[in-house]
Amino acid sequence: MDAAFRFSLLDLCIYSLVKSLSRYAADLQSLPPNLKDKLIKIMSAHGTITDENMHQVLHPGLQKLDLSACDITDHGLIMLQICTQLREINLNSSDYKLSITSEGLKVIASSCPYLSEVCLRRCRNVSDEGIVALAQQCRLLQVVNISGCLGVTDASLQALGKNCKFLYSVDFSATKVSDAGVIGLVNGVCSHKLKEIHMDRCVNLTDEAVESVLIFCPHVFILLFHGCPLITDRSREALQQLACPNQMKQVTWTVY
Repeated sequence: MDAAFRFSLLDLCIYSLVKSLSRYAADLQSLPPNLKDKLIKIMSAHGTITDENMHQVLHPGLQKLDLSACDITDHGLIMLQICTQLREINLNSSDYKLSITSEGLKVIASSCPYLSEVCLRRCRNVSDEGIVALAQQCRLLQVVNISGCLGVTDASLQALGKNCKFLYSVDFSATKVSDAGVIGLVNGVCSHKLKEIHMDRCVNLTDEAVESVLIFCPHVFILLFHGCPLITDRSREALQQLACPNQMKQVTWTVY
């Protein structure tokens, strides 16, 4: 039997297992990590990972977890304590997700020190407390998406700027941050690493935020600040004066 056929047969078995999950629930925990990884990937895509079955499929060596399509609460996130090697977690939501709060994030922060990517888009009940914990305890962070997290303010950006020297992509669009938060971020240890900043639809930002990005972050090539009503044509002029020629790959803004 050749390798291609064996791989297809294995996938077929995993799919069958997912379809009859309740029937084999007691056997999931004993599966080896490589099979659990395949199982997690399929279950994630189908949105079938829940607080109730999560402990059966997790394992200590898990490195990547996408729960964006799954109905998970803080109770489920607490189970990630065993996943000490976790590198990436995606908790994005297509709609506002209310079931995840900073309490769950604090558990992840204290248990998963190797995290490099955290996506929390539209996790409405996430506050500074959770993001600050991540920034302080997961200092290898490279990508952070907290867009639409309505409890996020300047304290989160300041903590990321102070602690996360490898951060190169950050999305804090549609949050309550002000110029002080942006300045704290771009004037921090990640200033020369930052390449992508999304700060669109932040109603408290002014031209000072845009100018700070352009002054302190020489390698930024994606900068989005559309839908910010306090930003004026002064920011467009700053782009022309401060951004290196041909540096920017994507820029969006709205002049009111």
